[in-house]
Amino acid sequence: MATPHPVAFPDGFLWGASTAAHQVEGNNVGSDLWHAENDGSGTLRDRSGDACDSFHRWPEDLDIARDLGLNAYRFSVEWARVVPAPGHPSAAMLDHYRRVIEGCAERGLTPVVTLHHFTNPAWLRAEGGWTSGEALTHFTEYVRAVLPILDGVRWVCTINEPNMVAMMVARRRHAADGEVPAFVVPDPGVTAALTRAHEAARELLASVPGLRSGWTVANQNVQDHGAGPDRTAEMSYLIDDQYIDVAKGDDFLGVQAYSRMRAGERGLIVPGPDDRRTMMGWEYYPRALEDTVRHTAARLGGSTPLLVTENGIATGDDDERIAYTGEAVLGLAHALADGIDVRGYLHWSLLDNYEWGSWEPTFGLVSVDRTTFRRTVKPSARWYARLVRDPEATLRQGAAS
Repeated sequence: MATPHPVAFPDGFLWGASTAAHQVEGNNVGSDLWHAENDGSGTLRDRSGDACDSFHRWPEDLDIARDLGLNAYRFSVEWARVVPAPGHPSAAMLDHYRRVIEGCAERGLTPVVTLHHFTNPAWLRAEGGWTSGEALTHFTEYVRAVLPILDGVRWVCTINEPNMVAMMVARRRHAADGEVPAFVVPDPGVTAALTRAHEAARELLASVPGLRSGWTVANQNVQDHGAGPDRTAEMSYLIDDQYIDVAKGDDFLGVQAYSRMRAGERGLIVPGPDDRRTMMGWEYYPRALEDTVRHTAARLGGSTPLLVTENGIATGDDDERIAYTGEAVLGLAHALADGIDVRGYLHWSLLDNYEWGSWEPTFGLVSVDRTTFRRTVKPSARWYARLVRDPEATLRQGAAS
């Protein structure tokens, strides 16, 4: 890896790892996804079940993050747990998430709290989901219930990957019709509903002193590989840019980058057998992070700070995880050297977790025994700890190898 720029990160830069409630907590029985996993209505291969039992073992997870020298931990509050029935928030569940926030502070970890990470209460699905008449009211009531536990929290993600939420709705509709195209346009009705929900949450969160709010985008990093600039720009707008535009004026935007989309003359170029791919089937493309950060910053005109809330690789080869992450973070350093305002890097994921229907893809810095829940810190986590302590030396060593 070439190093044409200085490798430096500003004081106060967040170095952390991310998780999501449904993927690690276990037994999220009130959620729509739990119902889909267990009632036979979905096509999911695996159940989340006990997941990583982080609902009970979160102190151990925070201890691992602290012992690795991280200074931030991103996790999500589960709406289905906090509001098991419409209009009736659970004081016990709010107290649980308050303890997690306090546990972060006790360990010197900055909590980055996500309010909605894909899953909804099953009762919302029964009412019609995000496009139902009461969805906005329900979500704002949920955010209002969570506000008291956010005192002292500096970073809150309102909605995780709204473009993926809207795209999955569209994908399910295509599947019901019998065919799913390679390029799925996010559902515009869901997009509009999520935008309204984000804006309402942002207004409520502004009442908490010192709190910064924003949403996160699953940046697909659409690149022109024969489609031409106009079609590429159209695809990028539909899947990425319209969601980035919503963030103008927000306190930050969460960037989530893993690979890229290649827009070809005949449509989307899907990675084939000759392409290097991850366990998700995505093209192995560490430069996605730098490309995405530069594109997002340009789209926002420098008006909104960025926070890398997810970046990582699904692989069974831990050396490959180190190589991918090193190249991705080095690219991020180059973007920072060019003046792009990025406030932190949160690796996906702290744990090998439930990957939305399958246990096979492993993104984690830490493995989890599915029976005993024993956590085992991987060599990539030790490498990441060295990166946090001395980014320049660690990245230059990787570039030279």
